[in-house]
Amino acid sequence: MYDTLDMNPYHYNAHIIKVYDGDTVTAIVDCGFSIKLKIRVRLYGINTPEVRGKERPEGLKSRDYLRGLILNKYVILETIKDKKGKYGRYIGIIHLDGKNINELLVENKYAVKKDY
Repeated sequence: MYDTLDMNPYHYNAHIIKVYDGDTVTAIVDCGFSIKLKIRVRLYGINTPEVRGKERPEGLKSRDYLRGLILNKYVILETIKDKKGKYGRYIGIIHLDGKNINELLVENKYAVKKDY
């Protein structure tokens, strides 16, 4: 019998195919058993400037930084209990090469922490 305490059902291999802005991406998620889903993900615990309106210049900087880090890369997506936010996006944390990308955005001043 498997010890379910050693298993984390909320971590997935994912391929980032689009970065809309500094805190929203589209990914192809490998759910196992040859099942793959294309989903939109809102990065958990952070907020970045919008790519439209008066925040546009800073928003584009955040988006482009994130694109440089993860676009077309394979990452680990940690979802928050497979929960969706108010706009229907899954809420998640992206890990690449052992680094928490959400935290990296904050550390490099492309995002601020956000409580939900």
